[in-house]
Amino acid sequence: MHFPIVALIGKYHDAGIAAPLLELADMLRAAGREVLFETDTAHHTQVAHYPTATLDQIGERASLAIVMGGDGTMLAVARHLASYNVPLAGINHGRVGFITDIQLPHALEAVGLLLQGHYESEERMLLAASVRRGDETLFATSALNDVVLNRAGRGGMIEMQISVDGESMASMRADGLVIATPTGSTAYALSAHGPILYPSLNGIVLVPVAPQTLSNRPIVLPDSCTLEVILNHIGRVETGASVHFDMQTWSQIAEGDRIVVRRNPHTIRFLHPPGYSYFDTLRQKLLWNLMPAEASGKSPSHR
Repeated sequence: MHFPIVALIGKYHDAGIAAPLLELADMLRAAGREVLFETDTAHHTQVAHYPTATLDQIGERASLAIVMGGDGTMLAVARHLASYNVPLAGINHGRVGFITDIQLPHALEAVGLLLQGHYESEERMLLAASVRRGDETLFATSALNDVVLNRAGRGGMIEMQISVDGESMASMRADGLVIATPTGSTAYALSAHGPILYPSLNGIVLVPVAPQTLSNRPIVLPDSCTLEVILNHIGRVETGASVHFDMQTWSQIAEGDRIVVRRNPHTIRFLHPPGYSYFDTLRQKLLWNLMPAEASGKSPSHR
């Protein structure tokens, strides 16, 4: 049997999510699977007739975790479950849906195919990041999308010194810096004019945010390197600067602090329905519409 224990995790603040979650749970139970509801999801959706489990208990017990919500919900779950090696499938109950790719109207059909062993599987890398002050580590966590250093409030530009494997790479003044995985290359990094990295690439992209010098451009580095960003100067010390990890957690930082980023030893395994295409996702989400001649199967004429 594929995936004998399935955990359900939902964006429980979303109106109307309880009904599709229960419908999915009932389908899984009818298929002979043990169903676990994540504790907060069960509490907020008032589900009382299924066993509940914390995320750590899900990591220890579940053979598959299904996340119903948006990409933000998936990011939080993925970071927590990465060390447990539990595969994830995402049902989109949000707005964007780059990594929660199963559309809600097709959820039962898609999950049914997963249970039969029909799915596409891919591994996504994560980042391990820490904020250090001298010899002290102030904060450490993981990120599936990105680590972002930026000015806080209405402060002026921040000055950064960036090194790669101990070698000085650049000094820059900017509103911030995005350090992103291939998964995160379609998030904040994309809005800051960074490149899109195919998910299976072993790379990390650095994207300056509104740099003072236009020659400060995005760069893609190997995932084997260790990045260190030293905050040399904050435009207005009273407003400070911040570092964010998947935009979910952050730590106030001061001049002289170092942000150290490297590849996380753990990966996340995403499961998709048969026929999943990353390019199809890009076409839908970024409106990469085909030319009429291509849509009809005809080659465009050359002038």
